[in-house]
Amino acid sequence: MKTAMKLALALLAGLTVGTGPALAASKTFKVWWYEPADGALGISWAAALKEFKQQHPDVNVEFELKTFNQINQAGSLILNSSEAPDVLEYNKGNGTAGLVASEGLLQSLDKPFHDRGWDKILSPSAVELGRYDQNGIFGSGPLYGISDYGEFVSVFYNADMLSKAGMTVPKTLPEFEADMDKFVAKGITPIAEAANDYPAQHLMYLLALSKADAKWVSDFEGLKGPLDTKPFVYAAQKLQDWVKKGYVSKDSTGMNANDMISQFTSGKSPFAITGTWLSTAFGNIKTFHASQFLFPGNRFAPGSTGNLWVVPKSAKHKDLAYDFIGITLSPKIQNLMGNSGGLPIAADPAKITNPVGKITTTLFNKLVAQKGLGFYPDWPVAGFYNVVLQGTQAVIGGSITPKQFGERLKQAYDAGLN
Repeated sequence: MKTAMKLALALLAGLTVGTGPALAASKTFKVWWYEPADGALGISWAAALKEFKQQHPDVNVEFELKTFNQINQAGSLILNSSEAPDVLEYNKGNGTAGLVASEGLLQSLDKPFHDRGWDKILSPSAVELGRYDQNGIFGSGPLYGISDYGEFVSVFYNADMLSKAGMTVPKTLPEFEADMDKFVAKGITPIAEAANDYPAQHLMYLLALSKADAKWVSDFEGLKGPLDTKPFVYAAQKLQDWVKKGYVSKDSTGMNANDMISQFTSGKSPFAITGTWLSTAFGNIKTFHASQFLFPGNRFAPGSTGNLWVVPKSAKHKDLAYDFIGITLSPKIQNLMGNSGGLPIAADPAKITNPVGKITTTLFNKLVAQKGLGFYPDWPVAGFYNVVLQGTQAVIGGSITPKQFGERLKQAYDAGLN
């Protein structure tokens, strides 16, 4: 609680980037998000904010760039304060958006969803992760969040390194492992990894999903009973095997996402298994050609519609928040997102010419067609993110066994059933 309070105070004390003299404006509209400025989301949302300013010249706009961890760790405290913004990006899932929705901290968006025509833009499946029941479980209940993009985890690869080694994109897990063996033989660690951050748990979950079916995914994400740990135990064993084989460095236990990104973009490792939120950054690499493929042999991958625009119950200018959300859903902004390498949820496919945006959209459509969106491992219960992260880090570091990893997850998960 002390850590969360410190984060909350740090958030409230953060510098604000205003867009005009506050005294000259009749209203001050506050918006927060945590996407980097050079990513597809940051680019498109900055354009949406510019459009908002043009439509509301009498409004002073205060934008603050946060970090994922700031919002993830201190979100409830911020939303329950008088300093909450009018609209902000919030992580979807039971343990995050579901938790604050169940605490009564978010404004229902059902009325603007229909009144403003968002229901004509977004399908029921596109807003599934914005609906939470009274217990904070997603899929039904009032609409508390709107996403304007999609995302999934795949394998990004250095096409030049694969071509030089005479390799093609692997279609099965054994083929993928055989390719990694060849890189290890050359003294190269194949996978750029970060176990002190989100990337490693996404790899772990991909391995777990390789042993999962639709019922397991539904039961796990929906808290429909005690946790069946078998897929997670398998994933932990596979991860430890991969560390022994040299596919993943044990040193990754001390690395964060930026370290992983640097390892891949500098050409030190041919693979980075991460989300499409990095598609634009990897597509902009100048020293080699980067592309991506779905994890070989899997039907399921971590993925969903993206994080949510939410409006705090305490927001002072809810109508302005709805105006901004509507702009992010407009054809102009959606097409810009796609042509910046992102994965828009309501763009015109014919208007997407960016090669990164095209391959990302193609792979996402394939996942959707095979009903392969497996959501994320940290969603089911509050606080599960840290349990999964620390457990995965310990697995890679070798300080716990796969069985102990499963027991850790089960203890935290099953406690959330009560």
